[in-house]
Amino acid sequence: MRNHFLLLLFIPFLFSCIPAKDIIYLQGEPIAKKEIKRINNIPYKLQVDDILNIDIKSNEESLVAVFKKQSTGNAGGAAAGLSEGASYFSGYSIDSYGNIRMPTLGEINVLGYTVLEVRKKIENELKKFIKTQEELFVSVKLAGIKYTVIGEIGSPGPNVIFQNKLSIIDAISSSGDITAVGNRKKVEIIRNSITGTEKFTIDLTQISAFDSDVFYVKPNDIINVIPLKQKTWGTGTTGLGALTTIVSLFTLISTTFILARNL
Repeated sequence: MRNHFLLLLFIPFLFSCIPAKDIIYLQGEPIAKKEIKRINNIPYKLQVDDILNIDIKSNEESLVAVFKKQSTGNAGGAAAGLSEGASYFSGYSIDSYGNIRMPTLGEINVLGYTVLEVRKKIENELKKFIKTQEELFVSVKLAGIKYTVIGEIGSPGPNVIFQNKLSIIDAISSSGDITAVGNRKKVEIIRNSITGTEKFTIDLTQISAFDSDVFYVKPNDIINVIPLKQKTWGTGTTGLGALTTIVSLFTLISTTFILARNL
């Protein structure tokens, strides 16, 4: 009878520990290169509240000075290392109608356009005002990739990374990594697009994650790291933690039993 009782106590221990295969990233052998549809390479289409850094240059700077937004520091707002706050004030925010408002050029609709298409659109607008043969150089970039991580993550909340491309591995590591009780096999990505809100999942424990359509983060993505069942059970995330919990429970039951007998 005693042996059966001890076995019942240790059954939770067998199921409460988190296996190594659930916490190791990108397991498996690399897949041989083959022709794969690269949806990740589809250019991002701008949305409301995105911020653009636009810089206009010419061989004759006086010709383009009137088209530049006046701000502290770099007038075009394209200098490397701009902070999020500086980008907010010096960049061009897309309003609820999908427009940006530029000096002299006025309102330009950019909703649903790529940054390349916006650059060409601005260049065409500038040619209406500048009739000389002076060469124009227009640079259009997103003011960083903003995303939000919630759930079982070291540092939850919004974050901005100043680069052109951002993988979900980079995003998670920049937010303090997934906690021991975070589910790496089913990380959720909530994404807003022109067509509406979509939800995807990705398994970060497998090397095949590189081929996922959502391996690269898009601006304004929400990354939700859901907890493992072990967190709900509260039995510990490691063998030692689970054993400590079981020993404490066994001690409590034994003490209660002894006290009850002595009453």
